[in-house]
Amino acid sequence: MMESVPDLQSSMYMTIDGYPCVRLLNLSGEIGCSNPGREKVVAPIITLNNANELTQLSAVLLSVDEIESFFARISNDTTFASNVAGVLVESGPEIQNKLKGFSPALKFPQSDFAPYRSINYEWNPIGSGIMWNTYNFPVFLLSQSSTLTLQEAALNNEKSKKSYTADVAEFDLVMQTMKAGTHDSKSCLEENTCLPLGGYSVWSSLPPINISSSVQSKPIILAVASMDSASFFRDKNLGADSPISGLISLLAAVDALSKGNIVDDFNKQLVFIVFTGEAWGYLGSRRFLLELDLQSDAVSGLNYSLIERVVEIGSIGKVLNQEAKNFFVHTAGTSSATNETLDALRIAQDSVKSDHIVVLSANASNPGIPPSSLMAFLGKDSLTSGVVLEDFDTVFTNKFYHSHLDDLSNINSSAIVAAASLVARTLYILASGNKNTSSSALTSINVNVSLVEELMGCLLDCEPGLSCELVKNYITPANTCPSNYVGVIVDEPSSTPYIGYVSDISRFVWNFLAEKTSISKENATSVCSKDCSNDGRVCIRAETDGKGVCVVSTTRYVPAYSTRLKFESGSWTVLPPNNSDPMGLLDAVWTESNWNTIGLRVYTVQNSSFDNIVLLGSIAITVLAYFAIVITRAFLTKALKRD
Repeated sequence: MMESVPDLQSSMYMTIDGYPCVRLLNLSGEIGCSNPGREKVVAPIITLNNANELTQLSAVLLSVDEIESFFARISNDTTFASNVAGVLVESGPEIQNKLKGFSPALKFPQSDFAPYRSINYEWNPIGSGIMWNTYNFPVFLLSQSSTLTLQEAALNNEKSKKSYTADVAEFDLVMQTMKAGTHDSKSCLEENTCLPLGGYSVWSSLPPINISSSVQSKPIILAVASMDSASFFRDKNLGADSPISGLISLLAAVDALSKGNIVDDFNKQLVFIVFTGEAWGYLGSRRFLLELDLQSDAVSGLNYSLIERVVEIGSIGKVLNQEAKNFFVHTAGTSSATNETLDALRIAQDSVKSDHIVVLSANASNPGIPPSSLMAFLGKDSLTSGVVLEDFDTVFTNKFYHSHLDDLSNINSSAIVAAASLVARTLYILASGNKNTSSSALTSINVNVSLVEELMGCLLDCEPGLSCELVKNYITPANTCPSNYVGVIVDEPSSTPYIGYVSDISRFVWNFLAEKTSISKENATSVCSKDCSNDGRVCIRAETDGKGVCVVSTTRYVPAYSTRLKFESGSWTVLPPNNSDPMGLLDAVWTESNWNTIGLRVYTVQNSSFDNIVLLGSIAITVLAYFAIVITRAFLTKALKRD
């Protein structure tokens, strides 16, 4: 029973769950999706197999396996494209098993930053590149329940072609940059219709660095992973294999290294860093290197000249459960440090006998390292010693790279556990110099399998998602379902940002690393107070109970955003190109358009032709009624005169 206007509206309009493709901009133009103007778009729903020739504006419903051919046709057939009002992409259970692959990324992602010239090489041969094009119509990925609703609506329209009603989709995807006519990053930042892509990377040292010491002389071993991915659909963006499997592996390795008194053996400094913004021009790693040059507070205690080597954990989640788990090591050139890293990996492999891990050097015919944060380090110094650990040799094994389908079902926990074991022991060997495979210290480094499985459930699923006990032990998450899209920088970047502007994942990683790399000290477990940041201490778990715990740890946030941007007087300015910064010259300066609301609704409307018939019928009835009145009046007047 309807008792109010909202009740009436809810009975007429059905709100649809979906994930939008949004408008992104750079210095040279824009990509992504938007309504074509300032108004909502309304169009009847039709399935793609009934849309060979569109005769009117239509909302096209299609399956994932039809996306690439559909967008290819849009690019080549302007007549067809002109009648596409919007696109609705279906979801379904276990859709990955029905597809050979789907990757909207390029065949060589971010090839501009490659430290070699073979930019036509195809690391991602299945990549279509459709997410890098501009679409002046809305595109939504539907939830599974909404898919059924839209399929029913399309079927109703197919059955009732000759009737006078139609089920329509109403798209509210009006981007501020379209309304204001600001179609590149420079103009939209000037008009405040967009915000820069970015977030906060996190670094932590094991053991903590004595910041008060004027001399930092230990060589640094930098262990790197990434926490952000990309997707055609902004908020359906998990990146399970690429790159979150590497992140989970690194976190599990840090946990394994934090047990006992292993750090007492270290004669080198371990530093763990988790970058964000890497999917958009290596924002995190390039900004980190710039902050090192500036010696900002965000990198206090670190010295670039002390970085001896980089060990990056990339996509490692698809190593199959075979007799042997093969991991491939991609190296940047040859040097004594690189050879030492390779030796350490092989010693670690031999020490983990039960997991049947095999470490293989990547094919010598590869043009160089695959797309990775290490490219940023090589862009700064081509002699940087570094390796990237991957689950592939010559081409990606991930068939859903930078796709919404790169989810929990695309990886396996045993691969992540094996990689974490390999990484933890390799880092110990490099930091301590202990190469004895049977040493008690080395064999005591074991990965917590339960932790890996818990991290997978927390970071790559909605159940339990970020509401899992592990995450809630450190932070109060803003969302339950994780999304590993980089997001935007809302306010002035800082090494001590307002936590409301820091993503759930970054805050969790910061708290997790701060605790795992902390050392015991008198009063180290006291409740946080105003002077908690003194004496090398930080406050963890402050969100959970409002009090937090002080621990001795060197853990920092590092802003991640374009090196071509400057924030001053409450607004962003694009800096002129600097010829002394070759990678800065390649910086696209990615931004995301602002919007007021984003929504998708379905409802039934009468066909305009039916309205015309009703109008004509009404006019005809009115005219006939008029003549009837005139005739009747004349007849009555005549009859009365006779009487």
